[in-house]
Amino acid sequence: MSQHILIIDDDIEITELLSTFLSSEGYTISVCNDGVRGLAAAKEGNADLILLDVMMPGLNGFEVLQALGGSYSIPILMLTAKGDAADKVLGLELGADDYLAKPFQSSELLARIKAILRRIDITKNSQTNLNETSINQVVMKPATREVFCNEKPVELTGTEYEILAYFLERTGTIVSKDEISQQVLGRKITPFDRSIDMHVSNIRRKLHETSDSDKFKTVRGAGYIFLSGENG
Repeated sequence: MSQHILIIDDDIEITELLSTFLSSEGYTISVCNDGVRGLAAAKEGNADLILLDVMMPGLNGFEVLQALGGSYSIPILMLTAKGDAADKVLGLELGADDYLAKPFQSSELLARIKAILRRIDITKNSQTNLNETSINQVVMKPATREVFCNEKPVELTGTEYEILAYFLERTGTIVSKDEISQQVLGRKITPFDRSIDMHVSNIRRKLHETSDSDKFKTVRGAGYIFLSGENG
C-alpha cells in the first residue's frame, strides 16, 4: 500500500503541482485548500505525513497545529515563507516536525518527505524490540511511545520523542546538532538552521514542567548532553 500524504494549502496551483509530482513518486495524495477542512482531515488520522502551509484562510497553519495539540502523532512538514525565521520557530514550538521554506525544489521536498517517512518506519519496526528506559527520572516506553518525568506524563511530538530517545541512548556524552539532524531528522543541518535548537528547547521545557532539575546541559559550540542525574 502506498503512503498517504495530506496537503493543506490554499494555493490551488501549488497543490495541483505537488499532487501531480508526488503521485508520480508513488504516494497517495489528499488535498484540502483551507485550514478548517485541513484540520478535520488531519484529525481523521489517515495520513502518513502532512504538508501544512502557514498562511491560509479560515484557520492558518499555526492554528491548525494548536488545534491538533503537541502530542499529535502524524509527522507534519511546515511550508513557510522564505527566510521567515519567526514562522519556523513558532511552527516547531507548536509541534511541527520540520519546515521547508518556499520556494523550494521538488527534489528537496521529496528528500525531506522520504527522510521523515523512513525515520517513522524505522521507529515503528524497532520499537517492539526496545525495552523501557529509565534515566534521571525520565522513563520512555517504546511499546506505547509514552514518556514520563518524575512519574508524570509528558506529551511529546513524534520528532521530540525520537530526539529524546537518541539522547537517552547516549546519556552523559556530547551529541552535536549535526549528528541529531542527520540521525533523527535524516538530513544535514544547514547554516542558520535552528530546528534542532528548538526541538531540544521544547523537550527541556516539557521535562522541566514536571521536575526541578534541567535534564540537559548545553555545551557551547559542541552540542548537548543528556545528564545521568548522578553528577548534575
